[in-house]
Amino acid sequence: MSSGLAALTARAQDDLRRIAHPSMPWLTPRIGPDGAAALDVLIVGGGQSGVAIAFALKRARVDNVLVVDRAPRDREGPWLTYARMPTLRSPKDYTGPDLDIPSLGYRAWHEARYGEASWQALDLIRTEDWAAYLGWVRDTVGIAVQNETEAVDIAPAADGLLAVTLRDAAGETVRHARKVVLATGQDGAGLWWMPDFVAALPPHLRAHTADAIDFAMLRGRRVAVLGAGASALDNAAASLEAGAAEVVLFCRRAEPQVIQPYRWLTFAGFLRHLSDLPDAWRWRFMHRILGLREGFPQPTWDRCARHAAFRLRTGSPWTGARVRGEMVEIETPTGPYVADFLICGTGVRMDFAQRPELGRMAGQIARWSDRYTPPPEERDERLGAFPYLGPDYALQPRVAGQAAWMRDVHMFNIASTMSFGPSGSSINAMTTAVPKLVHGLTRGLFMGDLDAHWAALDAYDVPQAVLR
Repeated sequence: MSSGLAALTARAQDDLRRIAHPSMPWLTPRIGPDGAAALDVLIVGGGQSGVAIAFALKRARVDNVLVVDRAPRDREGPWLTYARMPTLRSPKDYTGPDLDIPSLGYRAWHEARYGEASWQALDLIRTEDWAAYLGWVRDTVGIAVQNETEAVDIAPAADGLLAVTLRDAAGETVRHARKVVLATGQDGAGLWWMPDFVAALPPHLRAHTADAIDFAMLRGRRVAVLGAGASALDNAAASLEAGAAEVVLFCRRAEPQVIQPYRWLTFAGFLRHLSDLPDAWRWRFMHRILGLREGFPQPTWDRCARHAAFRLRTGSPWTGARVRGEMVEIETPTGPYVADFLICGTGVRMDFAQRPELGRMAGQIARWSDRYTPPPEERDERLGAFPYLGPDYALQPRVAGQAAWMRDVHMFNIASTMSFGPSGSSINAMTTAVPKLVHGLTRGLFMGDLDAHWAALDAYDVPQAVLR
């Protein structure tokens, strides 16, 4: 670590000591059915959201927390895996896991590592720098992540606890917790989706943008990419940069989407209070925003367009695909195309049964389609499949009075979008979304211990003065 970064680390840790109020411990761990102390909160996902949530809980003196992630250390989240862009698309001045502590912000880290002049000259944050910064925040605030550990089941247990089955290389163990937070990213309530006729192809002929792709093998080959969002373009660019002979991007729209609605909604009123609105307004806003999909910025387009081997075909959704020898022939309204390899930038689909940790409750989770019927012009089955979350990001039972234990499972991933707007997977919303979630968690923990708190107050007899 450089001397500048070491000094910043010391400064940040001193800042945390200076703002530690209130510092009094207030939680007594419950004993689980196995005789061991139960966790107050178990966080599934050790990426930027999971670490920020654990940090906010720590500041609230909720210390009996475990964070697990199925990936190895420094591979949590997308930044060094399937995020194939050289820079973030968010403006450099967005704040995130610092939770409004300046010495923990990205700018402070960047200036400590590269100097103030570098910050002033910076346009967009390099993806690898953002990943390094997140690791520094985690270490500086003291959040431990149990890596290469996957949650494979969540079940109700005695005394209002949840039994979470964790799997690692050594096998399975069960940990009990009062609250579980699923900070599981883009596919945390379903799966990365591609058309069935693509999924049916041999795996060596196709991939999703979220898959591990050996781009070197695409040198000299023809690549077809489905989708015109930013991730699709990133993968097209990676193919071109690896020496693909031709890359064709297929867009179902007449023109690609270039408007980025997430830039419009990044203001305090929307980020803080969308979740306070009646369902009709929440649906109306998110129907418009998610209907636009995410646009791509100019540098993302230029990264592809600078290559003579790049082609764009608009008005060309894929309607079918079949193997032809060692290649694939794609069917589209604008004619067929034969490619050596297909990449689908088709996003995610809500399907709770696809997630092992949600499998037990998949059919009991309330969806938006169970709670709200939009007017005909706003109907959208894709949006109706999102979970309908409580004000603390908690899952809700589809049928009142059944599976009430699910209310202690809090979903802070892409699936929270319909209920809260950008939150669980968005840098732009972290400074409002994380405190809102943690407020809900601490409220639930406090309310669950009211009798104990009353007994403690009733027995409190510590004098503040001695009369002489």
